[in-house]
Amino acid sequence: MTLLYSEIEEELRAAVRDLLADRCPPATVLARIESASPYDADLWKALARDIGAAGLLIPEDLGGAGASAREAAVVLEELGRAVTPVPFLTSAVLATQALLEAGTDAARELLTALAGGETTAALAVSFAASPYSPTAPVGVTAEGGTVNGRVAAVAGADVSDVLIVPASGALYAVDAAGATIEPIVSLDLTRPISAVTFTGAPARQISAGLAPLRAALALGAGLLASEQLGVAEWCLTTTVAYVKERHQFARPVGSFQALKHRLADLWMEIVQARAAARNAADALASGTDAATAVAVAQAWCGTVAVRAAEECLQLHGGIGMTWEHPVHLYLKRAKADEIALGTPGDHRDALARLADLPGPL
Repeated sequence: MTLLYSEIEEELRAAVRDLLADRCPPATVLARIESASPYDADLWKALARDIGAAGLLIPEDLGGAGASAREAAVVLEELGRAVTPVPFLTSAVLATQALLEAGTDAARELLTALAGGETTAALAVSFAASPYSPTAPVGVTAEGGTVNGRVAAVAGADVSDVLIVPASGALYAVDAAGATIEPIVSLDLTRPISAVTFTGAPARQISAGLAPLRAALALGAGLLASEQLGVAEWCLTTTVAYVKERHQFARPVGSFQALKHRLADLWMEIVQARAAARNAADALASGTDAATAVAVAQAWCGTVAVRAAEECLQLHGGIGMTWEHPVHLYLKRAKADEIALGTPGDHRDALARLADLPGPL
């Protein structure tokens, strides 16, 4: 095991970062969240076509790149650093992993469609669903080749062509056109959530049992830590640059000892977050003690990302409170990610069980 980035991973990072610097600067993201379509479909196509992001985890025989969780983690770091409004996590990670674990002919057919990025998918569960208690959404049932019911807070549904629906103890694929998708208010404006209603929607069974759902949520939680790492790193880098330029009493505010200590403490927490996120990605790629690594990463990285964003907002002073400055996007992404796929408390409880440690009374 090594937590260092390989040469291939660094090349992948450089390619993604260059593309995002050209196509997804903060001003562009700010403009998009005020439009009717926060997601950037053209950028997603570029990521899929030029970098192969859509099919990164899909085997080569199905048209994908055949990469591992380590490479997907690198992509998520860069997407987090730019709060990129694309459905990589929801389609190329969560939905894709559920289909990979299903392993049926119907699932393989969908994976082939997803590999090129022309088709996108979403897992029709609440974005806050915990990987430790994966169940079908309450009230969603499948009978006679159709699905009925309603799922709240689904991420990525509004830009999906296919919805992967847990219902009646199995997984089903439903064309998004056959469902009613209603956008609901989301804290993170760069990743909208929706309520999805199925009323006699035609469905194809792609898996018996819900084991693929648990695997997808566990992988998503582990890789979400890398997105949180990217958010935290942007906040620290941007704050350090700002306090070097902002002057008070004829001195850069970054020269004040109290601020130096705060930023040094934050840097240490982010270094630890990087180790935890990289360990989770490596464990998921190798299949070695992945459950513990995921729980550790999510118990730590979510809190660190929120703290980094809060420090960034405060140390930017008045300008940080303006809508025109992008720091609010990072704070909202960090807060939304903190409760996505299990809260830090959920992961700490899971870690206590995995380590056979008694919880507090």
